Amino acid sequence: MIQVVTRLALMVWLVLPFVADVQAADISLPSSDVFQGLVNEAHAKFKDVKEGKNADYIPYLAKVDSNLFGIVVVTAKGEVYAAGDTEYAFAIESISKPFTMALVMQEHGEEAVLKKIGVEPTGHPFNAVIAIELLKARSVNPLVNAGAIASVSMVKADNAAARWAKISNNLDRFAGEKLAFNQEVYVSEAETNQHNRGIAELLQSYDRLYADPLETTDVYTKECSVNVTAKQLAVMGATLANGGVNPITQERVVDAKLVPKILAVMMMAGFYDEAGAWAWNAGLPAKTASTVVPGTQT
Repeated sequence: MIQVVTRLALMVWLVLPFVADVQAADISLPSSDVFQGLVNEAHAKFKDVKEGKNADYIPYLAKVDSNLFGIVVVTAKGEVYAAGDTEYAFAIESISKPFTMALVMQEHGEEAVLKKIGVEPTGHPFNAVIAIELLKARSVNPLVNAGAIASVSMVKADNAAARWAKISNNLDRFAGEKLAFNQEVYVSEAETNQHNRGIAELLQSYDRLYADPLETTDVYTKECSVNVTAKQLAVMGATLANGGVNPITQERVVDAKLVPKILAVMMMAGFYDEAGAWAWNAGLPAKTASTVVPGTQT
């Protein structure tokens, strides 16, 4: 299932901040054989799970092979442990949100996100219009749709093309390589993103959008249509775990002082209205793709 591919790729990514802390403290980690054995064991345990179904709110997603399943761990030292379908490229969807948040914080400073978007959990579904109406911050946080669209509008650029180029390049730097753009996903989403267009217009009416609403929504749709493999996604997570330095390329992508703020928002809002249950059970900052949760959308 595409849910499973996305979920497992992301879940192993989320342990990496802990791995980074352990490495920084010079505590011995398990050997490579042990690490790989654990990944193999997890893959074997869950590879035959058939629960759920492909997300179909975007027509393209319904066509993805539901048997795809892979797990990747990338440590803050750049060690890679993988099992299963880890080279299949799937649309990044909502997992793109924390990385654009990082770009906005890098360009404007952390206080700008606090003041112009917000950092509180909404207590409502991730694409809820009612949250915009009820909550003073309107966009509320960068990991729900309203806040993610606001984040895109804050990226410094003279036009939509330049804004998209910066966001795309930022995702590439986190992954340590050029990420492909999935034109089919983009077209499929662009034809069905009326709800997000409405969110952008509503934000503009409250002066909480900082670029043209239709252009911003289009760039946001493109952001969600970037392809990643489980391995590339794990490297992106490992970059946060490594204090903002990509462990493969050794390029600093985001300032170390911003990483705890990014992880804090992920902890509070990364699983949307299920963030509390996730934190209770896992105790780790997280960002789920919306395809993980049945009945939801990007």
